[in-house]
Amino acid sequence: MTDERANLLRYLRIQREHVLGALEGLDEETLRRPILPSGWTCLALLSHLTHDDERFWFRGVIARDQEVIDAVERREPNGWKQGSDLPAEEVFARYRAEAALSDAVLAECDLDAAPTWWPEYVFGTWRLDSVRQIVLHHITETATHAGHLDVVRELVDGAQWIIQD
Repeated sequence: MTDERANLLRYLRIQREHVLGALEGLDEETLRRPILPSGWTCLALLSHLTHDDERFWFRGVIARDQEVIDAVERREPNGWKQGSDLPAEEVFARYRAEAALSDAVLAECDLDAAPTWWPEYVFGTWRLDSVRQIVLHHITETATHAGHLDVVRELVDGAQWIIQD
């Protein structure tokens, strides 16, 4: 594995751990409670990261997994709505499993390769041109949502990921 690929995987794993760490210790009720006026919940965010990020970008856009492509083309419910009836531990398990599949895709692909599938009807003219750009986009997306979870966690019970003195 190249140093660059290893670094990308390392930073991606750090952000995933941050997401899971921010949710650690919250009970089922709190994970399902709407925190924001939009109705946003912690479990819905984790489901979004599972389906709309890990699964979509790695298995769909990079690896061209037909099951993922078919689901997107059928306009199946987005990640924010998937898994709302699943136990929290199952939502967590699906995130971890999808992250492992993403890592396997990333370990085998050429970072300079173009996406193997690009749903223009989703993105219009916006485009990422290489696996490297997709991975960097995904790290940014995961880090952004980790930050959302930091704020939510502090609002819920005062817990802080990084404590400022």
